[in-house]
Amino acid sequence: MKFADAAVASLLRAAVAARMPAESKLTREGKLMFRTRNAEHALFERAAASCGAPLERTRHLLFAAALALAFAPVHGQSTPDKMILIPAGPFTMGSNEGPQDERPAHEVTLRAYELDRFPVTNAQFADFLNATANAIEVKPRLYDFDDPDARVHMRSERFVVDAGFENHPAVEVPWSAALAYCTWRGKRLPTEAEWEKAARGTDARHYPWGQATPERRHANYGTKYGGTTAVDTHPAGASPYGIREMAGNVWQWVSSAYRPYPYRADDGRENLDPGPVRSTRGGGHDSPAADITTSQRGRNLSRNPTAGHHNIGFRCARNG
Repeated sequence: MKFADAAVASLLRAAVAARMPAESKLTREGKLMFRTRNAEHALFERAAASCGAPLERTRHLLFAAALALAFAPVHGQSTPDKMILIPAGPFTMGSNEGPQDERPAHEVTLRAYELDRFPVTNAQFADFLNATANAIEVKPRLYDFDDPDARVHMRSERFVVDAGFENHPAVEVPWSAALAYCTWRGKRLPTEAEWEKAARGTDARHYPWGQATPERRHANYGTKYGGTTAVDTHPAGASPYGIREMAGNVWQWVSSAYRPYPYRADDGRENLDPGPVRSTRGGGHDSPAADITTSQRGRNLSRNPTAGHHNIGFRCARNG
């Protein structure tokens, strides 16, 4: 059973070296790649290495433990910064059945672009703040640092996320700061049209997952004030392109000024100068089911673009 001994040691050495949240995947080459939660699992490695001739049961238990660690899902930690390509072509934007600001339904044709699979998380935004000189003093402000709903705070001269909120969507981020973050990452905010196509695809669906009435497995909605969840919590709510969290949890800033339809990118709404109220899409954790549709524009939402909000986050895009 030398194979089991070697496999255990190999798996655990890789796990300890990674020192990252547990996250497993099968690569295109068919190789198992994984990371483990923290270095305390080195105890297992030492146990395996010290057993020159371990009992059969010990070998199997250690091997099983290594596999369990490799595949254990961990919410509340860092999510990979993956982007998904949205192909060029037309789609139906808006709705003839929703509120007035969603009307009329109309065809919009877009070039190919990429969109973040997940909203930007608190951990990712903290990295941005730490990389920005004198972040607290920057004007316009980058974050509502003193807001009771803020989940990122300065501790020992570094910005640190409150424990358990690392992988929740970043909130209390003003529109201009969302723009600055995306620029820092070599990206940009999506337009309102780009956001909607990524959410609904080309079949004009009512929700990212289709026409079915929302359930808790689809999205985080209708819950308490401040009740965000980790961005990887609702795989059943993915859009046709595999984009996650396009309904509920947090509304999302887009680049576009909030103007009547039909949407036209050349009518001034994509001017990035400060001032206009910006559209917000997707609905939040404290939104009713009626406000988490793919065409909802947040008409009743408090969304001063110069301030952060407890239920508004964002994600980034870039040209395809």
